[in-house]
Amino acid sequence: MTVLANTIVNEVTRLPDYGVYGRVTAIVGLLVEVDGVQGSLSIGDHCRIVGRGDRRVMCEVVGFRDGRALVMPFGTLEGIGLGCRAEVGSRDPVLYPDDGWLGRVVDAFGRPIDGKGPLPTGRLPYPVQNRPPPAHGRKRVGTKIDLGVRAMNTFLTCCRGQRMGIFSGSGVGKSTLLSMMARHTEAEVSVIGLIGERGREAREFIEDDLGPDGMARSVVVVATSDEPPLVRRQAAYAMITISEYFRDRGRDVLVLMDSVTRFAMAQREISLSAGEPPASKGYTPTVFAELPRLLERAGPGAEGQGSITGLFTVLVEGDDHNEPVSDAVRGILDGHVVLDRAIAERGRYPPVNVLRSVSRTMPACNTEAENAVVDRARQLISTYEDMAELIRLGAYRQGSDPMVDEAIEVYPAIEEFLRQTKADKTTLTDCYPLLAGALNMPYGEAEEAPAEGTAPAPDEAAAS
Repeated sequence: MTVLANTIVNEVTRLPDYGVYGRVTAIVGLLVEVDGVQGSLSIGDHCRIVGRGDRRVMCEVVGFRDGRALVMPFGTLEGIGLGCRAEVGSRDPVLYPDDGWLGRVVDAFGRPIDGKGPLPTGRLPYPVQNRPPPAHGRKRVGTKIDLGVRAMNTFLTCCRGQRMGIFSGSGVGKSTLLSMMARHTEAEVSVIGLIGERGREAREFIEDDLGPDGMARSVVVVATSDEPPLVRRQAAYAMITISEYFRDRGRDVLVLMDSVTRFAMAQREISLSAGEPPASKGYTPTVFAELPRLLERAGPGAEGQGSITGLFTVLVEGDDHNEPVSDAVRGILDGHVVLDRAIAERGRYPPVNVLRSVSRTMPACNTEAENAVVDRARQLISTYEDMAELIRLGAYRQGSDPMVDEAIEVYPAIEEFLRQTKADKTTLTDCYPLLAGALNMPYGEAEEAPAEGTAPAPDEAAAS
């Protein structure tokens, strides 16, 4: 009863002092024109349209034309027609997150959808369309974070506050890799956004992949593929807004978003409906403006705050890693993980192609001993891959090249090291001795890890 009472009090205090109303003058597809609201609405504001049978549809302002507001609905337009009343709200879209949201599943508006009763509302409003912290006021990325996946912990080490993209075509294993990291991570809080994905996967992800222990420290935001584009876009912003709440309380937050491509597709639908011309493969310029607005909100916080470590999946259309969304996202993030369909087809999961993937905080976040093991492994994998065709054909003669001979000897052990089931967890400290063992390479006592803030800037790490 206390939670319900606090929720009612907060809702009452946010009610507007007066009402502003307009009328629907045109409807084209999902675009609705509202007249009579000049000076009362701006881009991103919400309003309600009252249709037949007192049905109310929440809408968002996406543009203006000839003195009329162009709005798009968060639901269907059944029962909405010319002359319907549009009620203008006087508050910006905000969320009121609270620690009590941990262990819950919410929709794009922060409403519970798990059947566990009402959510507590926090005292402070968090704008859904918030701005990232100023660049000069942010901390540098922190120490390494344990993701529990051997390929990620060793070859693609991720630091607190880093943002990584997971790139692959459909059906290669993005969601599976994401679920492994969600279950095994050591982050204090996980905020998971299932944006525009299959509806049946939501419950499976929560019950089978996260489990009770993982769910207890997670908030899951769900907007399935059948929901309107505004809802799918709003869910992505809601996910990052909830993360900012926990970051501001000094927590290290892990954000897992599946997927950025569905977010971009939703924004494309919105922009095209509003009359914006397409620029590249049907994507409008606004799509490429919205991507950094979303992704830059993840990262290290200001002094005294925690961090938001982001792992964002990107669906590569037609296995073309240079398609517009992939290319744009890769330029914004601090590293990329490439999942290879050919590796998946030969049965090695997760199918991470370590040679095509990069973490821009490496090698500065590792000790010399750790870097020596990883560099040697990369060198041997590269040597084997270069000669793979000749080896399979039997055209390579043993003894011709000592490096190739060593690569042939240890390659099966490296493949076994990279192979990992969903339930299998390997800690960060155990990964390097295991990899050294696969290489038949001595691994001494690890040196002290670099202190927080020693990771290089993305451009410096990429150059190294």
